[in-house]
Amino acid sequence: MTDEAPRGRAGGRAPRSEEAVGGIYAFAAYFLWGFMPLYFLLLAPIGPWEIVVWRILFSLVFCAILLTVTRTWGKLVAILRNRRLVFWTIVAGLLIYVNWQVFLLGILTGHVIEGSLGYFINPIVTVLLGVLVLGEKLRTAQWVAIAFAALAVIVIIVAYGSFPWIALTLAASFGTYGLVKKQIGPSVDAISGLTLESLWLTPIALVQLVVVASTTGLVFGTQGAGHTTLVALAGVVTAVPLLLFAAGARRAPLTVIGLLQFVAPIMQFLTGWWILGEPMPIERWVGFGLVWVALVLLSVDSVRHARRSRVAVATDLI
Repeated sequence: MTDEAPRGRAGGRAPRSEEAVGGIYAFAAYFLWGFMPLYFLLLAPIGPWEIVVWRILFSLVFCAILLTVTRTWGKLVAILRNRRLVFWTIVAGLLIYVNWQVFLLGILTGHVIEGSLGYFINPIVTVLLGVLVLGEKLRTAQWVAIAFAALAVIVIIVAYGSFPWIALTLAASFGTYGLVKKQIGPSVDAISGLTLESLWLTPIALVQLVVVASTTGLVFGTQGAGHTTLVALAGVVTAVPLLLFAAGARRAPLTVIGLLQFVAPIMQFLTGWWILGEPMPIERWVGFGLVWVALVLLSVDSVRHARRSRVAVATDLI
C-alpha cells in the first residue's frame, strides 16, 4: 500500500469508476484472506512447518509462471541490479516468513481467534511504527486508539490469563512488512516483489523441508491426489490476494482500503468463534471490545482527516 491517492492520467484523482473497481479488487483480496484459515485447515494432517515450505516453493513457481506470461522478467532483473532494493526485499521476505509461520501455527493449534486479533491490531501497530520509525506526529484520536489497544492487551493478559504472543507477533511482523514495502515504494511491482521474497526464503524452506522429513516425516503426496493438489495450490492461494490487493491499492482511495482491511480479521474471528467453536469468555470479549473501540476511533479519524485534506486541496485550487 502506498501513501499516495490513486491518480488519473492527468495527475489528479482517478475516475470514480476506476476507484470503484479498485474497491472491488481490494475487497476481493481481503475476502480471500478471510477464508485462509479454512483453506489451511483442509490440508490436515499436514503440519504448519511443512505447509510453509510448500507455500514458499509453490509461490515461487507460480510467480515465475506469471513473470513468463506477462513478459516482465526484465523488471525483476532491473531490481536485482539495485542493491538497496535487493536488501529491502530480503528483509520483507524474512518478515513475511515469520508472519506466515506464526499464522499457520495459530490456525493449526486452535488459535484462529487470536490470529484475527493480530490483524485487528495491525492498523494500530502501523500508526505506532509511523511515530517510532518515521517520526510522524499523531492526532489526538490516534493516541486514544493506541491507548485502548494497549489496555486491551493488558486485559487479555491479566484477566484472560494468556499472553497473546500469536496476535502480537502477527501484528508486529505484518505492520513492519508494510513499512518495508513503503520504503521500497513503486520501484518493486507486486509480482517481482513476491518472486524475490519467495526466492530469498527458498534456502530456509529447503532446510526446513529436510528437518521435517527427518523428524515427523513429509505428508505431501501421501494423502491422495485431491490433498496433494490442494497443497500445490498454496502458491496460487498466497499470490492471488496479494495481486488483487496491489491492483486495488493503485486505484481506490486510502480511506477505502483502510476500512476494507477489517473484512479479513472479521471473517477470521467468525471462523474461529462460530465455525470452529473456540472459547470466548467474558474477559476475551472485553479485550476484543476495547480493540474494536480503538479501530472505530481510528477509522472515523482517518475519514475526517481525508475529507479535511480534500477540502484544503480544493480551497488551494480556487
